[in-house]
Amino acid sequence: MTLTVPRRPAVARHDPAAAALRRRLRPLHAAVFLQGFLLWVPVEKLFMTELGFDAAAVGVTAAAYSTMVPLLELPTGILADRWSRRGVLILSSVAITLGALLGGLSQNVTMYVISALLFGVYVACYSGTLDSVVYDTVLEEIADGGDFQRRLGRVQAVEAVALVASALVGGWVAGLLDPRVTYFLTVPFALASIAGYALFREPKLHRAAEPVALRRHLQLTVRAVSRRGRLLPIVTLGVLVAVTSQLVFEFGPLWLVALAVPAAAYGPYWAGLVSTLGFGGLLAGRLRLDRPANAWAAAVAMTVAALLLTADTGLVVVTVAQVTLALLTGLAAIHVSAVLHDAVPSAIRSGVASGVSSLSWFAFLPVALGFGALSTAHGVREAGWLLVALAVLAGTLLAATARSAQPVAREAQPVARETQPVAREAQPVAEAADAAVPACA
Repeated sequence: MTLTVPRRPAVARHDPAAAALRRRLRPLHAAVFLQGFLLWVPVEKLFMTELGFDAAAVGVTAAAYSTMVPLLELPTGILADRWSRRGVLILSSVAITLGALLGGLSQNVTMYVISALLFGVYVACYSGTLDSVVYDTVLEEIADGGDFQRRLGRVQAVEAVALVASALVGGWVAGLLDPRVTYFLTVPFALASIAGYALFREPKLHRAAEPVALRRHLQLTVRAVSRRGRLLPIVTLGVLVAVTSQLVFEFGPLWLVALAVPAAAYGPYWAGLVSTLGFGGLLAGRLRLDRPANAWAAAVAMTVAALLLTADTGLVVVTVAQVTLALLTGLAAIHVSAVLHDAVPSAIRSGVASGVSSLSWFAFLPVALGFGALSTAHGVREAGWLLVALAVLAGTLLAATARSAQPVAREAQPVARETQPVAREAQPVAEAADAAVPACA
């Protein structure tokens, strides 16, 4: 089975609307790059050890961070819809600035746990809000959300470049000076990202009509996320691909530990894994996962990659398998984001995206605990069968949602009708999606 890459029906490169869109997104690209330049990430565990962290303390910190993100994502998404999406992104930069500063100043476990919680605030403010900003900007400039996947992919590619570059620079700085210095050097980059967001012209589609009461807004957001029918499989797919991706990034290095590879191998391995964010972003919009042939091929590749992680293989095979899984789940996540944004009105778009992300984090907690327990009791290869199960479920659902010609956006029509007083642009968005976005039967 082969992947088919259709000729992209994108806006012409020299089209005035496309040029205006590129200019408008430049400050956002700059802000995302600066915010993603996290010099401390590659040496965080080393620094935590120097502070006195043991395995139990590291687990408590991860649990605290993982709990903070889903608890805040839905409230921050609704805040972005009702107040300002650019403002919430600026708050994310403030959170990462304070987190890096406090992390560098930490002298004990307690201080560092607080800095980790601030990083959780950053993730909660950033995740669903950024996608919504990109979607509405595309819609305002070219009156069609069809270019969203490619534009979001480019934003993610910019972020991936920042992550890879900062990982390499951060490791060098830590070796030359001290791991603590990487936290302080991250602060000016985070502060500079605030200027980038401030220069970005925020789309106004979510303010197109009179606001409704907060309680009504919350009801509409929750209903859009939990509604039965064609949209529910898309939400479920989003959760599955997010949990699979998180497992790879959080537990992937355990395969290297099991193989007893030298420490020098971890740098190139991690750079390769993180680079999938960039490659996935560049492929988004070109490799259409709403086409059955592409979706089935991706499903098969995900399953084979997961199966390889249960076999007795070497470093190269493990790295290729994990990179493949990370790349394909990243592409699937962009596909899900596009379908969700097509299916809901702008007035609740950030809240819905953040709500789905919150569900993913809540689902990840028990899966991570189960994977950790299986890995401790039986070994990481045996625990890899859990990853196989997730890959099969995600791949099957990805293929199933691409099978039907019926648009997912029709499922959103009852919600869109209820939100007409909130966002009058929902109807043209739904009509455009009816012509372009497939869903499951």
